[in-house]
Amino acid sequence: MLLVLLFVCLGWHTTPGDAEVVNSFEETCPRFFFRETPPRIGLTPAYLVRICQRYENQYRYATMYDKLNRIPVYSAYIYNPGEAKRPQNWMVEPQLVRLSLQPEMTSEKDLLLKKHVTRAELKKSQAVPQDYKNLINYNRGHLNPNSHQPNPDARKSTFTLTNIVPQYTKLNGISWKKYEEQTMQSNTQGCKETFAVVGAVPGNNYIAGGRVNKPSHLWSAACCYVDNNHIRSWAIVARNDEDVVEQLTLGQLEALLAVLYHQNSISLFHSDCPRE
Repeated sequence: MLLVLLFVCLGWHTTPGDAEVVNSFEETCPRFFFRETPPRIGLTPAYLVRICQRYENQYRYATMYDKLNRIPVYSAYIYNPGEAKRPQNWMVEPQLVRLSLQPEMTSEKDLLLKKHVTRAELKKSQAVPQDYKNLINYNRGHLNPNSHQPNPDARKSTFTLTNIVPQYTKLNGISWKKYEEQTMQSNTQGCKETFAVVGAVPGNNYIAGGRVNKPSHLWSAACCYVDNNHIRSWAIVARNDEDVVEQLTLGQLEALLAVLYHQNSISLFHSDCPRE
């Protein structure tokens, strides 16, 4: 399969605290990355943007977003599950339309009616709720799952379409869900802090009449800090057309992603995180 090549480097510049679309994760929301070090992949397409996801005036996690394919490249967050109801309402990102708009995610209705944004402008900049209507065998798959967040506001912040990809329904509801809810809970026993990066490899197929890319693979990696002498890691990958999750070491996942993205090497975490 011919893969669309994507990934990480330069975005657009705005000042920290005044915007979500930012030039540097390290300068604006570094705490979501182990040792404040974002993934290093390689390519720098102009349509990739960094988002420090902000809701209720707090940064909640970080997302690299692909405006061309209208899916996230990855979301990075701190694993901190808590008790709260699953949110229901989906949000969009105003500053993907225009940098002069508000920095916080909001509803599609609010953006169209109150901020004088046209539907065409919104649809050009990102995926919209209508794109995910009437899907067959696929549904909305979170990269940063709401169940990994500690409170209602943090969970609501994951319900932005910049954190969503079309995911194979059986995978989303069975094996991937088992990893999110059971494997992560088991693997993080004893961890003082666990950093997660979850991503999607663009594929050749689309939903919504060619608007939104359907990833060929989904992947997830975690780095668990116990203390300075004890750091653990683990990873998984799954094809996005079957209900199978493959357990990998961090090093194995990075090597696989280098092949899928046609790169010489890829680093998802700071070098202190073990690869084996």
